[in-house]
Amino acid sequence: MAEILDKIDKRLLEELKNNSRENIATLSKKLGIPRTTVHYRIKRLVEEGVIDKFTIKPNYKKLNLGTTAFILIRYDPDSGLTQREVAEQIAKIPGVYEVHIIAGEWDLLLKVRASNAEEIGKIVIDKLREIKGVGQTVTMVSFVTVKEEI
Repeated sequence: MAEILDKIDKRLLEELKNNSRENIATLSKKLGIPRTTVHYRIKRLVEEGVIDKFTIKPNYKKLNLGTTAFILIRYDPDSGLTQREVAEQIAKIPGVYEVHIIAGEWDLLLKVRASNAEEIGKIVIDKLREIKGVGQTVTMVSFVTVKEEI
């Protein structure tokens, strides 16, 4: 599917990534194609699974979630749980925004958000480390986000 995207599809996706609320008439003008074609292409991209969903990008500072941290986790294979089961339990913790099973020295990578570093600490100490299968953790608080896409 993604291999069959032409230049117009790629430009349309880029426009929608920048503003998924953009109306079809404006997209038509920007892309230089008829509105019906824009509508058809969006519908096709959704049906083919190239577009999973239309969403928003919240301003996390205004939601009092302005502190972002990344956490590396070593999986404990003696826990009796699979690495995937541990990842799925972690994904249910409020404040955890991303969970990745990764290769290398560490087994999981998380992205968490909270109001401040102390609240990040509470997520790590009170929630994350209580999950069976979570071994060693390393928490890295982000000073500034230069680029973040959804």
